[in-house]
Amino acid sequence: MELKLKNFIWVFLFLLCISFTGHSQLIEPKNPTIKTAGDVLAYAIPATTFVSTLILKDKEGTWQMTKGFLLNEAVTLGLKFALNKPRPFHGGDKAFPSGHTSATFQSAAFIHGRYGFKYSIPAYALAGFTAFSRINAQKHDGYDILAGAVVGIGSSLIFTTPYEQEHMDLTFNSYDGQYLLGFTYRF
Repeated sequence: MELKLKNFIWVFLFLLCISFTGHSQLIEPKNPTIKTAGDVLAYAIPATTFVSTLILKDKEGTWQMTKGFLLNEAVTLGLKFALNKPRPFHGGDKAFPSGHTSATFQSAAFIHGRYGFKYSIPAYALAGFTAFSRINAQKHDGYDILAGAVVGIGSSLIFTTPYEQEHMDLTFNSYDGQYLLGFTYRF
């Protein structure tokens, strides 16, 4: 496992631990903009990931993404109905695990496993924001979010294999306070 990945995991776990207290939010709870953004990302990240496999004409990746997504949804919904954990602040039931979080982390983990960590960084960041949005909306607590991330990542790890990366290259350069991000795809 790369050193950068280990650092990312520790930062993510630290942020999740802070969220368990319920009083650590820097942004006011129940912010409707954050809730809506999280709701949109719960569908947009998996859809974008799936469409990306089609654009890359990666049939094996499309099938792997589909299998991982279906397993993730089955496990998430199965746990929600089997455990029927109440949501925080008397917000209903079926809280455990977070479906928004599991869907977004499944997609991010698929990108990571299939195309490499450097391609998955934006997806992990958006998945983390989605997890935060669920806590901010007071729909989930830290345990629900953590379980959603574990289910999502785990369901992706089962089916995902690395892609031949000789076709793609992501570069980053900086010089004198200027930054350049490049992406190359060879057909």
